[in-house]
Amino acid sequence: MFTCDVCGSRDSQTEAVAEVFEIDGRRVLVDNIPVQVCSQCGEMSFSRETAEKVRQLVHGDAQPVGVVELEVFEFA
Repeated sequence: MFTCDVCGSRDSQTEAVAEVFEIDGRRVLVDNIPVQVCSQCGEMSFSRETAEKVRQLVHGDAQPVGVVELEVFEFA
């Protein structure tokens, strides 16, 4: 059962998001990641199973489905 780590709400919906991760000095985009989004505050959380699958994708033998150019901005 979902409980938000930020506000404690138990209401959420499942959405698919894209996230950029920095892995060994390179940036990778993982698309269509299922997350639970808190209905009250909007905090997103991954299940342990989802986090493990992402880890296996970026560290394992999976091949990327494409390559995209990524703009980089520095907040300084």
